[in-house]
Amino acid sequence: MVMKAQLKNPKFYLLIFLDIVFFAVSLFLAYLVRYEFYLGNKDVMQLAGLLVWMIPLKFLVYLFSGLYTGMWRFTSLRDIRLLAIACLLSTMLVVLIVLALHRFEGYSRSIFLADGILTFVLTGGLRMAIRYYYTIQRQIGTDNEPVHSPHAPKVLILGAGQAGEKILREIEENKTLNYNVVGFIDDDPAKQGLTIHGVRVVGNTDRLGAIVARDNIDQIFITLPSAGGEAIRRIVDACRATGVSHKILPGIGELIDGRVSAKMLRDISYEDLLGRKPARLDNKGIRDYLDGRVILVTGSGGSIGSELCRQIVKYQPAKVILLDASELNLFDIQTEMHHERCLHHFEPVLGRVQDESLMDRVFEKYKPDVVFHAAAYKHVPMMEKNPWQAVYNNIIGSRVVMDMAIKHHVDRFVLVSTDKAVRPTNVMGASKRVTELIMQCCNGNGTKFVAVRFGNVVGSSGSVIPFFRRQIAHGGPVTVTHPEVNRFFMTIPEASQMILQAGMMGEGGEIFILKMGTPVKIADMARDLIRLSGKEPDEDIRIVYTGLREGEKLYEELITEGENILSTTHKNVMVLRGENCFNGASEPEEARSELYRRIDELLAIASRHDAQGIKDKLKEIVPEYIPQENESVL
Repeated sequence: MVMKAQLKNPKFYLLIFLDIVFFAVSLFLAYLVRYEFYLGNKDVMQLAGLLVWMIPLKFLVYLFSGLYTGMWRFTSLRDIRLLAIACLLSTMLVVLIVLALHRFEGYSRSIFLADGILTFVLTGGLRMAIRYYYTIQRQIGTDNEPVHSPHAPKVLILGAGQAGEKILREIEENKTLNYNVVGFIDDDPAKQGLTIHGVRVVGNTDRLGAIVARDNIDQIFITLPSAGGEAIRRIVDACRATGVSHKILPGIGELIDGRVSAKMLRDISYEDLLGRKPARLDNKGIRDYLDGRVILVTGSGGSIGSELCRQIVKYQPAKVILLDASELNLFDIQTEMHHERCLHHFEPVLGRVQDESLMDRVFEKYKPDVVFHAAAYKHVPMMEKNPWQAVYNNIIGSRVVMDMAIKHHVDRFVLVSTDKAVRPTNVMGASKRVTELIMQCCNGNGTKFVAVRFGNVVGSSGSVIPFFRRQIAHGGPVTVTHPEVNRFFMTIPEASQMILQAGMMGEGGEIFILKMGTPVKIADMARDLIRLSGKEPDEDIRIVYTGLREGEKLYEELITEGENILSTTHKNVMVLRGENCFNGASEPEEARSELYRRIDELLAIASRHDAQGIKDKLKEIVPEYIPQENESVL
């Protein structure tokens, strides 16, 4: 049907009037064609009799098909398909009525077929003409001057696919985008020489340098949102070799609801070179356990926690509880949720997860259905210097939150862990391994507890990439601990989406990990970042090796001995199923009691700020932990 606002729009009635005219013209032309452009009195009378009821019938079919609710200046294939269905339906109804009333006696069947086709052509042509008119209007400025001046920057679009086509269409239609698209570049041999909206595919990436020089290209737009990291790396190298400016369309994970815009083009970032296509989420499964539920996110102001909140909002929770110990971080995320994400049902809670009384009251008042526990200290050298804080925040805080989840009957609990928990060589990693043990011992008490084990997260607070970028901005040198040190990397959106996926898939006690491809050498990452800044490593900016930091390993692992790794229904996610016991205990409650006893002893040592004693007790709880010899701040 139609909206009230449309009833006040004169153009709405004009479109209806023109459709009615075309309904009549279609039937008239069908009769002329059928009877070779000669109509006798009998034919004219028959035509008039049909028009009396066919025009109202077609109008009602168009009306109830929603053909008057769209903005025809934006006509799409979907609208044309809807129009075709309406024409087919109205023709079928006309045929059925004539058959029922007259059994086609004295009526030519070909007239109604021709009428249906002509109706579609004429009314569809009207709508396409409307779109064409407004397209021309957008391409002509208010002063009737062409929008794109002859001196506009010359552009090559790298990628002759859907994203490239949409970028070209927006450039042509948007009068604020002053670019002159010279051609497309694509490596598909079948596309060579073809055109998109009159712009030709002029070559592949092997000929990029020659084409740039020949056509005096000013900029290159890379529109390959689904390309993997190796492909992007090769393309970026080819663009850099030309010496012209190049920008990239963000990956699919950054494009919401399939919208592609030239305004989203940005400079190349390291995330584009990671080497993985964005993981596909089971959106229906995630929505089923988040929609209409109360969600608690601890550490909600941190890099992972804040992105997790942004992802959760998409699934329409009933309320989100934002908990963080940092006043500034909590203020930032609550402001973003309210003003940018339009989330109005949330509560900011400023406090520490190890505050048992506060956590009890939060769980009692808000009764969360799902808890995402992202609150933790994560910086390895800092925890080596202050190991008691890893005990207070990472271990005791996690135990408090998990105990509250059991006490208040939380449905699901997702713990954010780290690859540094595998055969840990530092206090931070050992503390996170203890939290995994707590998670497994707590399982089976009515709440489904699962953990997600991450590699390094690109761009998170305190991570290596922002640090390298600051060093590059100051002219270097870029400091790398060791030429062979490597790490697994994932983006912040990937990490947050995996947390949501694990919460949906987990049945209790599992540790989920993402297939993150091959680890990346930190030295290679430093070189890539230097090149992305437009400089050359070891020429413009030096790379200096400083030696491994306290508690740091050359490489990280994602699984440890004795963990049973299995595939899951998600091709990019693996699951580790360990025993829900601790130290050989035969019963879960016995295991939990023994683990908690040792954690209490650890807490007593931490309260004395005894760094060596903390490491010794952590070694007792986590036998695979290899403590490092280093001094604390006290």
